[in-house]
Amino acid sequence: MEQILNTPLVYLTSVFVLGITAQWLAWRMRLPAILLLLMFGFAANMVVDPTRIIADALLYPLVSLSVAVVLFDGGLSLRLSELKTTSLTVTRLVTVGCVITWVLGTIAAKLIFNSWWIASLAGAIFVVTGPTVIGPLLRHVRPNSTVSSIAKWEGIVIDPIGALLAVLVSTAIASGSVTEATVDIIISLGAAVAISTVIGFITAYLLIVMFRKHLIPDFLQNPFTLMCVLASYTLSNLLMAESGLATVTVLGILMANQKSISITQLVEFKENLGVLLISVLFILLSSRYPFTELLQLGWPAVGFLVVMIGIVRPLAVFASTYRTKLKWQEKVFLSFLAPRGIVAAAVASVFALELTHLAVTDHSVISPEMLVDLNKFVPLTFVVIVGTVAFYGLTAGPLARYLGISELNPQGILFAGADRLVRSIAAVVHKEGFQVLLVDTNHENISAARMLSLPATNASILSEYAREELNLGGLGRFIAMTPNDQVNMLAALEFREIFDGVDLFQLKPNVSDKHRQALSHQSKRARYVFSGGTTYRMLFDLMNDGFVVKASKLTEEYPYSSFREKYGPQALPLFVITESRKLIILTDEERSEPQAGETLIAFVPDMTYAKVEEHQKKASEKLAAKELKKPGGLDTGGTPRTT
Repeated sequence: MEQILNTPLVYLTSVFVLGITAQWLAWRMRLPAILLLLMFGFAANMVVDPTRIIADALLYPLVSLSVAVVLFDGGLSLRLSELKTTSLTVTRLVTVGCVITWVLGTIAAKLIFNSWWIASLAGAIFVVTGPTVIGPLLRHVRPNSTVSSIAKWEGIVIDPIGALLAVLVSTAIASGSVTEATVDIIISLGAAVAISTVIGFITAYLLIVMFRKHLIPDFLQNPFTLMCVLASYTLSNLLMAESGLATVTVLGILMANQKSISITQLVEFKENLGVLLISVLFILLSSRYPFTELLQLGWPAVGFLVVMIGIVRPLAVFASTYRTKLKWQEKVFLSFLAPRGIVAAAVASVFALELTHLAVTDHSVISPEMLVDLNKFVPLTFVVIVGTVAFYGLTAGPLARYLGISELNPQGILFAGADRLVRSIAAVVHKEGFQVLLVDTNHENISAARMLSLPATNASILSEYAREELNLGGLGRFIAMTPNDQVNMLAALEFREIFDGVDLFQLKPNVSDKHRQALSHQSKRARYVFSGGTTYRMLFDLMNDGFVVKASKLTEEYPYSSFREKYGPQALPLFVITESRKLIILTDEERSEPQAGETLIAFVPDMTYAKVEEHQKKASEKLAAKELKKPGGLDTGGTPRTT
């Protein structure tokens, strides 16, 4: 059995299986995926020895290229418009905060290492945070837009800075002379900035021109972009070690902020590829180190972790945000948000390997003391990764809610549309205590919504502004309810980047069932909201017939059956509010009958408008008229009938 597990085919297959399984379990258990990935990796080490299957000479280049793709994906998520109010804070965090973290981290690392050089290298690497851990945390916690923007920008920009800082320290170590090291550091820093900027700009320009002139077919655009990312990263690294991370980050930012071509398809491809790479990388790297090596570091490692979390990060944040417009609650939250991820693991592994090889060839530069410290370097990195992800992953949500900058499992709804129909539904949901936001291009609709005290924004739901600038704090679901079926479908696709698929809803297109089924197969649609084939035309006709949106409290004396007796079968349930104040959006998939103690929001006949019998009579007449129509005629929605 052991011989089978040690074959490359079985091992690599197992890595993919474990990585994706960990991602799925983390999603189901609402835990940071990195924790399960590391646990699976350490467990795999107990069964198989990866060092006998994949040589370091092959593994670390693959890791480096994968990290480049991850950082490029992170750069694609950065919009310069987000820096209008946060640029000062972000700039300080990646400069002043970076220096403070490096210096204090170096001092704290002396708890573990005897050599100041190795401690300084550790301090440089632990400057990084990274999109692989910041992004999922922000999606889980969903803080306000200011905090999200700052944390996202810092997490992505600080990674190449930390890697370059580690290069400078390793250059100084290899120099062996303080004077020579100073000159090397100045030259290396200037070269890294110049190389990453020039190559990043040239690559972005070539991609934009070739895509705009349709020189690359659609099916090759994603592979071609990936090729350019890897080529620019490798070229940068050949010119200056570890400058490639800065190059691909610059490239990603430039591609995200240009206006010449659409990158929606590219972003989706890179996100999917990024999840796969992260899953594999953490398993590959953590499976190479027995968990016992982490435990052997003992209490000094715990002390180092406590200092980094409780002292270094808060000092860096408060010094960087001094005299900025951030609220104290936002400063406190940012002070406890600095998890380390794949970049720290990859960079630490690469530098530990390079310096160990240097020790073999030149003992005068790498002393025996430093060599002993290098053996602790990667295990300490994994201690920091596990510790920071566990701490921040478990505390970020409760802390954000305590500080009032986020909600747990936000129940609010973002509505695409603000006409009379949408306003009537949103008003009842809002009255029941749930946050709503209406987005519409019609100024009169927005004014009417605001007259009802409903939060509303005059903008196109398909615009970049809607995706990037709207404050989505407290909003956990999206419903596209415009009269235009095409807009509803496109809006649901656009917001897949922001909301999980299970939280995306749209009205059913007002077309035949056959045509609707074809649309479902052709595109990635959202879930159809409400039930019974609900279309915009159907809801609008109900409203014209005198139906209103009403919330009804169900009790033992007034169960759901009594509700049906009162309002008849034509009443259309929309939402259910559970006793624990969870808002359930009803769909064809949600067929459970509302229970006593729950509140049902539904379209019902207006008892002040007409008697229930009159509404039932109208409904019967419409049904009879529809049945009398011949095949090939028009149905009640005004579309050709199909048989």
